[in-house]
Amino acid sequence: MIFLFLGDIVGKPGREILKKELSNLIKKEQADFVIVNGENAAGGYGITRKICDELFDLGIDVITSGNHIWDQKETADFIGSEKRLLRPLNFIEGTPGRGAEVYEKKGKKIAVINLMGNIYMKPTDNVFNSISLKLQNLKLKKDVDFILVDMHAEITSEKMAMGNFLDGQVTLVVGTHTHVPTADAKILPKGTAYQTDIGMCGDYDSVIGMNKDQAINKFLKVPMTERLEPGKGPGTIAGIKLIADDETGLAKEIRLVTVGHHFKGH
Repeated sequence: MIFLFLGDIVGKPGREILKKELSNLIKKEQADFVIVNGENAAGGYGITRKICDELFDLGIDVITSGNHIWDQKETADFIGSEKRLLRPLNFIEGTPGRGAEVYEKKGKKIAVINLMGNIYMKPTDNVFNSISLKLQNLKLKKDVDFILVDMHAEITSEKMAMGNFLDGQVTLVVGTHTHVPTADAKILPKGTAYQTDIGMCGDYDSVIGMNKDQAINKFLKVPMTERLEPGKGPGTIAGIKLIADDETGLAKEIRLVTVGHHFKGH
C-alpha cells in the first residue's frame, strides 16, 4: 500500500499549494491514503471546520495536529464528531477528540496515531507510556494492517528515541512541528520507516513558515504588538511517500516528496 504523509500546513500558502497540486501528486505517486498535519492551517494557529472540509475534499484521509490544536475555539466543538481529525494521544484524560483512530481503505485497516513530545511543549502525559499502553491493544497485523505515527515534537532526540522505541511495532514514525525536512528518511532495523521531520506545506522563504522579518525582530527582542503571521509567498509541499508491505505491515520504501519551486534542486 502506498501512503503520502505531508508536513504541517502553515497558513494560506500551504492550503493553496495543496489545492493546486495535491490531486496531481496523488496520481503521480499512486497514493492510496493521504495524511497531513493541519495544526497551523488557520493563519498559522489551529484549524477550523471549514478548512477541515476543504482538505478532505482534496483527497486527504486524515488530519493530525499538535500543540496548536485548540487555538481556534470552534475546534473543541466539532473534533469529537470528526474522527478524521486527531489531537495528540497523550493529552490528559477528558480532552475532547481522539488521539488515534482506525480507518478502512481498499480493504485494509489503517491505524493513525498522533503523539506530542514532552520536552519544550505544553504539559501532557508521558508520550512513551501513552503509546505503550495504546499498542497493548493495537497490534500490527493482528488488529490492523498498518500503523502510522505522527510524533509532533520539538527536539530531534525525542523523535529519534520514539522511532527506535517503536521499531518493528508500527509501519511508520515521522516527526512534525519543526517544519524543516530532515535528510534522514530510512527504514530502521526491524522494519519501521522513519524521518525526524517531514517539513511543512507552506512558504519556505520564511522562518519555519512565518514572516521572516517578524521572526528576526522577535529574536532581536524588538517590541511587537502583533503575533507572528505566516509568510505570504508561494507555497511548497513537503512530506514523504511510504510504500508498505501488505503482508508484514512494515515498510519497503520511504523517500522525501516535494512539490514547489523551493526544492527545485531536490
